[in-house]
Amino acid sequence: MAKEYRTIQEVAGPLMMVRGVEGVAYDELGEIELADGEKRRCRVLEIDGGNALVQLFESSTGINVESSKVRFLGRSMELGVSEDMLSRVFDGLGRPIDNGPEILPDERRDVNGLPMNPAARAYPEEFIQTGVSAIDGLNTLVRGQKLPIFSASGLPHAQLAAQIARQAKVVGTQEPFAVVFAAMGITFEESNYFIESFRETGAIDRAVLFMNLANDPAVERIATPRMALTAAEYLAFEKGMHVLVIMTDITNYADALREISAARKEVPGRRGYPGYMYTDLASLYERAGRQKGRNGSITMIPILTMPEDDKTHPIPDLTGYITEGQVILSRDLYRKGLEPPIDVLPSLSRLKDKGIGAGKTREDHANTMNQLFAAYARGKDAKELMVILGEAALTDIDKLYAKFADEFEERYVNQGYRTDRSIQETLDIGWDLLRILPRSELKRIKDEYLDRYYEK
Repeated sequence: MAKEYRTIQEVAGPLMMVRGVEGVAYDELGEIELADGEKRRCRVLEIDGGNALVQLFESSTGINVESSKVRFLGRSMELGVSEDMLSRVFDGLGRPIDNGPEILPDERRDVNGLPMNPAARAYPEEFIQTGVSAIDGLNTLVRGQKLPIFSASGLPHAQLAAQIARQAKVVGTQEPFAVVFAAMGITFEESNYFIESFRETGAIDRAVLFMNLANDPAVERIATPRMALTAAEYLAFEKGMHVLVIMTDITNYADALREISAARKEVPGRRGYPGYMYTDLASLYERAGRQKGRNGSITMIPILTMPEDDKTHPIPDLTGYITEGQVILSRDLYRKGLEPPIDVLPSLSRLKDKGIGAGKTREDHANTMNQLFAAYARGKDAKELMVILGEAALTDIDKLYAKFADEFEERYVNQGYRTDRSIQETLDIGWDLLRILPRSELKRIKDEYLDRYYEK
């Protein structure tokens, strides 16, 4: 029986000080019992001699310092995992919220996970098809990779996230594929949109959803991605599935970290975020990957809204250091009505070369990708020149490049949120666009591919 303490010293916001405790450890879970028998949960943030600083999961209203008691449970936060989690919706602390039965767990796992031994990691190299041309064709996602989406407030990252979650698959294998979706600090409407979007397409059958709403406590927001990753690790490394983890919005998560850090009166770092935010984000992102000798894998797409559209802000900045590239959404393209508004030039997937080519996508993929990047960049330059000097100042070839840039945005990037393109379709659209330019301009493509595909 856990020992009870009636030594609550003070309660300040989400924090509470308990004096005279023994044998209590960092991160241990506790239970507060109010005078009327109501129970609330907490966890230990700090131990200083016999004093424990604990963090509340629910609100602190109604906690009477005199009559409330605390007991510590001797374990850290755990999630009961089982294959029955697929097709279910949970809150940020892993409790079912879809009116279904409780999960009967195969095992209980610590949500903080264990860091993967770098020597046991296998290199990411298999292609994952998202069905989105701007990602598959130009910023390819590879199994085991961490590829964040940098968005901004008001841009349709929710639609893109739902589209990728519905469409993603490992091509050419029958291996089981699952999606674990973690939403942090989103509105009720957004939560509803995601759940309905998964249900109407049947994608929910292979998905596990964790929903933390904006009115839920900040502490829960910090637990949500850890719950999701614990479920993903179980499905990937125990059940041999390929798991895609989508987390939105990392900015809300970092704001919750800042809120709790401020309540603890810690010395703030850049823009008021705690100095350990880099380590904290790394403890999430680095749980993705592949392990040698195991079939499963965890591929991660964290989504974050850049405050004030600023990619030098600490959250996108630190995320960029830890992950392998980024997909950037552009406000200009959004204003033009492009769906999804992915800006391919500043976007980058550092592992794309590993996942493309013969036997993975198609032998002409790398060449056409480079040529499309080069032609689009030159076309955008030509269009800028046209704005300043007028169309008459452009050479005939520059006019072709300007036309290419318009067609590229309209036909390649702008595919809508309901279109699921195979990699073959994406590559064929790329060749269609390259035919706007004379063959002599396509200097980045080998002659054998030009003979085979350009002359069609």
